[in-house]
Amino acid sequence: MQFQLPISIKKSENKITYRDAIFLIGSCFTEYIGNSLAEAKISVFQNPSGILFNPQSVCETLIATIKNKKVDENNLFQLNEVWHSWNHHSRFSHVDKKACLENINTTQTNSHHFLKNADWLIVTLGSAFCYKLTSNAQLANLSVGGCVANCHRAPANWFTKSLLEVDEINNLLINLNKELNAFNPKLKIIFTISPVRHVRDGVVENNRSKARLIESVHSLINKYETISYFPSYELLIDVLRDYRFYDIDLVHPNFMATEFVLQKFVETYMSQEQLGLMEELKKIAIAKKHKPFHPSTNSHKEFLNKQVENIKSILQRYSYLNLQEDLNYFKAEVDK
Repeated sequence: MQFQLPISIKKSENKITYRDAIFLIGSCFTEYIGNSLAEAKISVFQNPSGILFNPQSVCETLIATIKNKKVDENNLFQLNEVWHSWNHHSRFSHVDKKACLENINTTQTNSHHFLKNADWLIVTLGSAFCYKLTSNAQLANLSVGGCVANCHRAPANWFTKSLLEVDEINNLLINLNKELNAFNPKLKIIFTISPVRHVRDGVVENNRSKARLIESVHSLINKYETISYFPSYELLIDVLRDYRFYDIDLVHPNFMATEFVLQKFVETYMSQEQLGLMEELKKIAIAKKHKPFHPSTNSHKEFLNKQVENIKSILQRYSYLNLQEDLNYFKAEVDK
């Protein structure tokens, strides 16, 4: 008896390897993928402005990254004793203006250099809704009508909410692709739509929003061979299709669901050899988290020595991997 609708995902001809660098940007689902890849020792850089949902903010952030555009005091505003940027997530906000600027600009420089040399860009779009500043936003240093990346819990009358048109999104993505091609011609781009449902917009409105994103992304893919689509959204909505795969808020996918999507992703974009290496490295990561009840026992020492030998064995086969931190950790634990 079949309990899931089968979905055929074509294997990518271009493969992600452990020599590659991956830049990720977009919604919170981006960070599920990015954190998992980072734990598996793949070189990643994600969300230089923090979590982003709408395509306009994603495109503007990437173009600012390409141009290494710096933020100055005029780009910040103070609300509830904290300095913020409309173009950045609240994790960049700070009570000290100088610290806020330094954090933003240091991250911008690092992201510029990483994107210049990256092999892959993964873009996860979350919503086609955009919040634009009104004339009530007295503390804002963006022009009225500007689309913000984060509302920072500012008063509701500072914003008007609008649903981006498909043509608007198309133009944003086409222009972004041109900028990326000029900046880093070797860059391969993967688009995906976040399966996180924005139910606060309304169920019907969320579906309209996701539909516009899907239509625009596929319009772009049909034009450019270097761009592909990974069906994160479809894997949750059409394959798993069950609230047991969601967190308690019934909106965000839970651990089991995100692991399912990640497994499909790596199977699509990685070779069998690289998948095998990933499994070995995951075991090292799990071993590093192990907390023994009796650390002084011989059996635990044997466990630690085994990890040291495993890392040395991996480095003999893949000398380009950076596992020195892990090797030092287990050696130090052995010597305790």
